[in-house]
Amino acid sequence: MEAKERGRKLQIDDFQMMVVLAQESNMRKAAERLFVSQPALSQRLQSMEKQWGMKFFIRSQKGLTITPEGEKVANYAKEMLQREEDIKSELAVFRAETHGTLKIAVASVIGQYWLPPVLKKFVHKYPSVKISLFTGWSSEVQKQFYEGDVHVAILRGSQEYKGQKTQLFEDELYLVDKEIKDISMLKETNRPFIQFKSDSTYYGQIQNWWYGLFSNPPKRTIVVDQIETCKQLVLNGIGYALLPSTVLKEVQENMYKTPVQLTRETWLLTSESARQLKQVQAFLEIIEEIQMEK
Repeated sequence: MEAKERGRKLQIDDFQMMVVLAQESNMRKAAERLFVSQPALSQRLQSMEKQWGMKFFIRSQKGLTITPEGEKVANYAKEMLQREEDIKSELAVFRAETHGTLKIAVASVIGQYWLPPVLKKFVHKYPSVKISLFTGWSSEVQKQFYEGDVHVAILRGSQEYKGQKTQLFEDELYLVDKEIKDISMLKETNRPFIQFKSDSTYYGQIQNWWYGLFSNPPKRTIVVDQIETCKQLVLNGIGYALLPSTVLKEVQENMYKTPVQLTRETWLLTSESARQLKQVQAFLEIIEEIQMEK
């Protein structure tokens, strides 16, 4: 039974034969259009009719007359050929356009301050690409990347990754406050040192900086979850903080910003296999364009 059913299945060549025969109603003309000999076409039609156990055309001296069964099969064949053409057209467009899902993981500060204008430009240029975005601490971003959950990781701090990586920029850190305008004033101030929770590498960097200057810890500290909360407390005169230049672009002129000779790197990591994807290539090109504009 299975072999019999396989024999009955129509192939693309069968579709073309049925459509042309139905259109021409003449074996000779149909053979010319199909670039085959008339005997070969006749034999092929007979073989197909034998497999199906029914006549598709009645032969006479005037030509071919299609049977109701043949008309039904010819209509089906025409429909299938049209579907094939439609799919080919869609695939041609698909190849030309950029589709798929772009999976990105970024450090929270990058996701909040740097990434939005980049994604705005990307989705405007590539509206067919879906965005999957993870934000978190750099250690969490790194974990997502190493486990293969994302195509691109953008994270803070120096990176030992041996694969494809690009340094996007380097932030200077500033002592920011409404009152303290010099680092030497920190030793005696009672104003709180406002800190935000972060990766151990960033925390260690701040600790090393402080104890490189002073032997005692800050007199008062406030610890918050987010860098934006930290920034807003500083802007409202609650205390002072060390903040990267990325978050200080809209800080008012009445705030003191004192450089502390510390920097924080931002790196983009990806893999060779991810770079083969059109959506990843497009994202990297957008970043490159934005970097060149600065």
